[in-house]
Amino acid sequence: MVDDTLTASVSALLDEHARVQEELSDPAVHADAGRAKKLTRRYAELDKVAAAARHFAQLEADHAAAVELAEDDADFAAEAKRLSAEMETAEGELKDLLVPSDPDDSRDAIIEIKAGEGGDESALFAGDLLRMYQRWIDSRGWSSQILDATHSDLGGFKDISMAVKANNDGAYGWVKFEGGVHRVQRVPVTESQGRIHTSAAGVLVFPEVDEPEEVQLDEHDLRIDVYRSSGPGGQSVNTTDSAVRITHLPTGITASCQNEKSQLQNKDAAMRMLRARILAKQAEEAAAEAADIRRSQVRTVDRSERIRTYNFPENRITDHRTGYKAYNLDQVLAGDLDPVIGSCRDADKAARLDALGG
Repeated sequence: MVDDTLTASVSALLDEHARVQEELSDPAVHADAGRAKKLTRRYAELDKVAAAARHFAQLEADHAAAVELAEDDADFAAEAKRLSAEMETAEGELKDLLVPSDPDDSRDAIIEIKAGEGGDESALFAGDLLRMYQRWIDSRGWSSQILDATHSDLGGFKDISMAVKANNDGAYGWVKFEGGVHRVQRVPVTESQGRIHTSAAGVLVFPEVDEPEEVQLDEHDLRIDVYRSSGPGGQSVNTTDSAVRITHLPTGITASCQNEKSQLQNKDAAMRMLRARILAKQAEEAAAEAADIRRSQVRTVDRSERIRTYNFPENRITDHRTGYKAYNLDQVLAGDLDPVIGSCRDADKAARLDALGG
């Protein structure tokens, strides 16, 4: 039997589900692309709750009927027992759907990978991480777009930024757990004596702004610098000042892009990254003021924390936050990231359940 608190929570969400459905049926709503997108995402979340609630209600009705019939026919006793077990499972699934989520989880995301300790080897590893994410994104039917990249001499990246779109699946709710320091242990291509080296790359993840109006930026608060794009070794890769760097003067937050040949395209990409960084800063400050920063969320933005180790000699992947360990590093680098990130999502959900008192 579902307790009264759960019943009340489900009832409130079902009421919201009906309201959002009604709003989405209004053509006027779709004239505002940002609002329509938010409502569509929310409806997708609530639809899962509605489906789970209907499933549980059907099981509950079937169980009650089986119990009543068992009074006259013992064969229905086994059916009642089976349905009771199914109800317990369904109730657990319903409770999971009621766990409050990060409001940014349903957003698209921007991933930034930066070479760290280890010089050229770190830059090569940054390239490995980029390809790992791209393969994983492709495997999920999502899409990615390189916004900016600074190449290294040996074919890696000093830093690279990529947008991730998940077709309302909530990219940020998955990739936010990638934020932190990723450590690699392997024999570098520059090592002539076969010694294993340790280097690292940093990953930052930001929720992407749905509409420009969501993060209002006064043009007087922006300093826009243009310069010539550069490739490996700092060499110029075009003859025009098409690269753009934008600085938000009140916060000191900057974003730059040189990936496109057009200055306008680079400016648009830099603005996307700037808004995402400002949105993340605002969310962090709001959480701090509410004294509600959970440990798992701190980890998503703290570059100083080593979160994962990629050990090539042992073909081992280890996530230091959850204790996840597997000897299939080659498969992970080929895009099989679901189990690794899944361990973080499960731990995060468990923490949220604990915060609710179980």
